[in-house]
Amino acid sequence: MAEIGIMGGTFDPIHNGHLLLGRQAYQEYRLDQVWFMPSATPPHKKDHVVTPVEDRLAMVQLAIEEYSYFVCSDFEIQRQGNTYTAETLRLLHERYPEHRFYFIIGADSLYQLENWYHPQEVMKQAILLVADRVYEHAPCSIEAQIAYLKESYGADIYILHCDEVDISSGELREMEAKGEKLHLYVPKCVEKYIKEHELYQEG
Repeated sequence: MAEIGIMGGTFDPIHNGHLLLGRQAYQEYRLDQVWFMPSATPPHKKDHVVTPVEDRLAMVQLAIEEYSYFVCSDFEIQRQGNTYTAETLRLLHERYPEHRFYFIIGADSLYQLENWYHPQEVMKQAILLVADRVYEHAPCSIEAQIAYLKESYGADIYILHCDEVDISSGELREMEAKGEKLHLYVPKCVEKYIKEHELYQEG
């Protein structure tokens, strides 16, 4: 059995914060691999046009190239329609029954988890690793929220102790549209890809 971490998201674009979180999960919980899994049609991203999946997948592949324990997975891309985490985990267990899955999330997702599609299925099918970061809208401490979800759902949740990268993909898209440099926040290969393919020019 392999211990597999799952990093899901649009990765539009992937940035150093994603890589830092993946590295910390791998090291702190002694995972065998971390799979970066770009989503095809994210159901919650309705506020902006999502970059074509081919570009997002290419950027992930470039960003993780130097890490032997990172894998770029097109598992969600191959699916049709909205890609919900509960369904993704169910299908992963069907295809890879020999693996144990750890789903890696940010602190914001921990507090929003009950609003996800079938949250009880998410918590039943994966161990959750949550980044220990400041979330300004948090109604309680991260420890209290974990205790609540454990009590209510029998969830298996652990904290990832990692440094914070204070940037989001949305902020990076805006920076690129304004002609600002991204080199402090994304790998050089990703910045080069964005420039060459003229991504995020519409703001």
